[in-house]
Formats: sequence, C-alpha cells, structure tokens
Amino acid sequence: MLGIHFLCVIFEIVQPAKNNLIIFPFIYILIYNYYTMEQLEYAGENRTELSSLGEFALINRIAERFKPNNKSTVKGIGDDCAVIGTGKQKVLVSTNTMSEGVQFDMMYTPLKHLGYKAVARSLSNIAAMNGVPLQVLVSMAVSNRYSVEAIEELYEGIYRCCERYDVDLVGGDTTTSLSGLVITVTAVGTADEDKVVYRSGAKQYDLICCSGDLGSAYSGLLVLEREKVTYQADPSFQPDLDGYDYVLERFLKPEPRFDIIAELRKKEIVPTSMIDVSDGLASELLHICKESSCGCEVYEDRIPIDYQTTRVCSEMSNNMLPVSNALNGGEDYELLFTISQNDYEKVKTIEGVHVIGHITDQASGAKLVTPQNTAIKLVAQGWPSDSNENK
Repeated sequence: MLGIHFLCVIFEIVQPAKNNLIIFPFIYILIYNYYTMEQLEYAGENRTELSSLGEFALINRIAERFKPNNKSTVKGIGDDCAVIGTGKQKVLVSTNTMSEGVQFDMMYTPLKHLGYKAVARSLSNIAAMNGVPLQVLVSMAVSNRYSVEAIEELYEGIYRCCERYDVDLVGGDTTTSLSGLVITVTAVGTADEDKVVYRSGAKQYDLICCSGDLGSAYSGLLVLEREKVTYQADPSFQPDLDGYDYVLERFLKPEPRFDIIAELRKKEIVPTSMIDVSDGLASELLHICKESSCGCEVYEDRIPIDYQTTRVCSEMSNNMLPVSNALNGGEDYELLFTISQNDYEKVKTIEGVHVIGHITDQASGAKLVTPQNTAIKLVAQGWPSDSNENK
C-alpha cells in the first residue's frame, strides 16, 4: 500500500492550492487506477491466471461482450478475418502481432526475413477466407537498440513480400518500446459475397484437405533453438545448418498459399470451410469442428510430412514423433479446408493438395485414426500464443 500512501501525500500537497476537481482530475484518476490495479493484482481467489484460460478461451470471453451493432459487420471475432461491407463484394480485415522473445528471437532471425514473415502471416489469413489481398498497414514499437539501418533492413523484407503478392503498404504507426521490438500487421483484402469461405460451413461427409506439408516450420525452429543453446554454451561454436534449408525457410520465411487459392478457383471449387494452419493441425481442426458443429476423422498416415521433418525429429529425440510436430507445431501457414465429395475428382488433380480425412457428426467428436485403425481424441496442446488473428 506504499504506492497509495505516496499518492495521498501528493494529493494533500496539491489539494489546498486548488480544491477543484476540474483542475486536478488526474490526481483522482491516478489514485483510482492504482487502487483498481492493486485490487486486481492481489485479488486472491478472484484472480484468474491467463495461463489457466488459454488464448482462445480468453478471446471467447472477450467476444461475449462485443456483438456487432452495424449492418456492415458481416463477421466479427471468430474467424481468420473480419468480414465487412453491405455490397456484393466484401472487405476482409485481419491483424497479427509479433513480439520479440515470443514470436521471434533476434539471435537467429534476420531482419529482412522478419519483415517478410510479418506480412506473409497476415496475408495468409486473407487466403484462408478465399480472398484477394490488397493492402497492409504496419505498426511497430521499437527500442533504441535498433538503428535506422536495422529498421530499413526490416522494411526491405516487408517491401519484398508486398511486391511478391502485389499488395500496397498504405500506413501504420511507430512508437517507442522500452524493451525489444513489436510488429503488428493489418492485412486488407476482398472477396465476392458468395465466395467468402468461413470456418463454419463444413458438413457431414465433406472431405478434409490440406496443402503442402505440416510440421516443417516447427522442425526449423527446433534446429535453430538447438544451435542457439550450443552457441551460448560455447561462443566459439559455428552453427552447422547444412541440410536443413527447407525446414529453416519454412520457419523463417513462410509463404501464404495463394497459389492453392488460384488452383481452386481454376477448378471452380469453393471450399465449404477453410482456415490456415498457424497453430498446428489439431487446433485448426478443432476450430472448424466447433464453428461448423461437427466432428472429424483424420488419418495419421495421410498427414503430409516432409522427410526433413522426420530427420529433425529423429535427431532431437527417439520419442519425438513427426506427426506430433504436424499436429501441434504450428506456423506452417498451409491451408486446411473441406470440400464436398462431388469435388473430389477435381481436387485430386491439384498438385500439393492432400485429402487427409472427412467430416463426421458432432457427437462423434474430433478423432485421429492411427495406421492400426485406433481412433484417438484430438487435443490441441499448449498455449497457442503465436496466433493473433480474429480467432
């Protein structure tokens, strides 16, 4: 209570000079805010730890109080993007934040790659809604240990990603950080009203598909963390990253899968539901099941895994299974989507798309089917702190 005592002493000094709440409202606000925060911080049994709730439960708790009031708000919290607009063409908006020491480590993250990745992961949300990306806004909080040249290098990566996907950088904000670097990217895109794909459209018997391979980005992170620990123990150590090019690129420089979106359009396939794989396959499947009020069966031996991911797992531990990286690793930014069985003949001709399971009724729940035909309940592990979209 020393802080409140100190504030009260200040109040006693200034109050006789002007007993006027209009002149000195900040004193009352300061005392009230301090007292309120102290009560919240030391609330004992009434305090709920964030770690006990998890990110998605926290978002759901917040979302309960915010219901759309405007006719132009088609979809708010609860999908990869907010969907806005009253016309036939809808605007897609999504925001992602990356914080130093949480989403990235400057010991092994090149600034140019960081800028590229910051934009790519936001654009991936536009792809997940079957949209076309148009603009991005980039905001950051920067500490004084970063030079002008360092920020220019970061923006070089941002520029390259914008150039590759034909999007414009149209604004943002900059401010000071007392520690580290924080980057927030807001992506804006569009989609025709009847082409917007939500998480909520999956139906029983739909086929579950995913693009690319899963678990490779997390495998790249494991390699970088291993080399970092070795270097910290022995600064004369030279990291050996030969043979890990693919998994390192998947982690440091991911690509949103607009190529898959283009192929789906070419084949005239509109997925019934879709999401990007930012938090791991298990988490994303559970999102679709929840929003679509359904269950699913995914076959372990059909989950696409690159040989480098398998290699990294065998090097790290005899008990590390590649499928665990795929289910829970995250940051692959591949597309997970469902289609009608009528579209199977068309989707099987798209290179890089894999059919990994099917949608079941809600009562059956979400299951992983092993090669031995054993059904295991799907569970998303850990705090998925690296997902900041509209989930």
